[in-house]
Amino acid sequence: MLVGVPKEIKNNEFRVGMTPSGVQELIQQGHQVIVQKAAGEAIGFTDAMYVQAGGTLADHAEAVFAKADMIVKVKEPQIAECAMMREGQLLFTYLHLAPDPEQAKGLIASGCVAIAYETVTDNDGSLPLLTPMSEVAGRLSIQAGCRCLEKPQGGMGLLLGGVPGVAPAKVVVIGGGVVGTNAIRMAIGMEADVVVLDKSLSRLQALDMQFGAKLRTIFASRGNLETHIYNADLVICAVLVAGDAAPMLIEKSMLSKMKPHSVIVDVAIDQGGCCETSKATTHEDPTYMVDGIMHYCVANMPGAVPKTSSVALSNATLPFVIDLANKGYDRAMAEDPHLRNGLNIYRGQVTYEAVANVLELPYVSAQEAINHDRHG
Repeated sequence: MLVGVPKEIKNNEFRVGMTPSGVQELIQQGHQVIVQKAAGEAIGFTDAMYVQAGGTLADHAEAVFAKADMIVKVKEPQIAECAMMREGQLLFTYLHLAPDPEQAKGLIASGCVAIAYETVTDNDGSLPLLTPMSEVAGRLSIQAGCRCLEKPQGGMGLLLGGVPGVAPAKVVVIGGGVVGTNAIRMAIGMEADVVVLDKSLSRLQALDMQFGAKLRTIFASRGNLETHIYNADLVICAVLVAGDAAPMLIEKSMLSKMKPHSVIVDVAIDQGGCCETSKATTHEDPTYMVDGIMHYCVANMPGAVPKTSSVALSNATLPFVIDLANKGYDRAMAEDPHLRNGLNIYRGQVTYEAVANVLELPYVSAQEAINHDRHG
């Protein structure tokens, strides 16, 4: 199979879909890889490294999309990239379709087969291709929050961990999954006063066992949520519903009761965000104020550390890329239900129920779509 790796074009996005070592693995499996020139240049993965790994170079994205059987990316395709997809071509990347009807329409119209990293599952019910970026985003959320709390950035002028004789900042993490756990780890490491809210008692118990007395675990009722965000200096929104729009937890009316110049970091913005006033921002212009509350809603947070993120993501996706290349997408998904769970768009049909429901589009199960295509 000919695998294509285009350069990412989203604002300030320097990650790359495959590292040179990943390309080398595919070449050793008997496949071909075409990489757009300068795709990894900004993070030290030079064109020469890709050539040395056995890949070939293309001057422009158009050549990559035109030749490749499978496109391996990081971020969801932009409108110009959707237009370059073709019937039956495989796209393997993050999609986050629920809050993005335009992208969904573009992929449906192209007739491509689009597998989303964020909905591929594992035996334990986890999301193995979302996990590495969730780990990065969770840790970055505290770094970003610390920066936003500084007075020159518009914050209230707090040091997260305080100093002897001065109380630390209060950090409230909403959601105890991968993002939340990594945010908690960083916040506790910086000696903040940390609270986590989650609806799962078993998850709260696990976090209590992991972090002990350094973390307060609170059941996420509406009353508890309001009590804690009104007293917070930094709120991390870390709630995920796989493939679906993020739940709306913080209403605009709540902002006026929060501390002036406190900070909300909405890590769930890729899926629409957990705050009514959240709107996607960029690394170039990451924050804005609403009712005296600073919002940080960068939609590709791990892009701030693109080298770490690219290596972590490639480590996770490579086994799936190899399986898809070796078997072809129909057979690979027929044999692996976890990979099949990643299928969001199949030749003009929406095959992920949560996406279809949110976008009010017809839904066909992945199994049904694949079987119909395989057996005519």
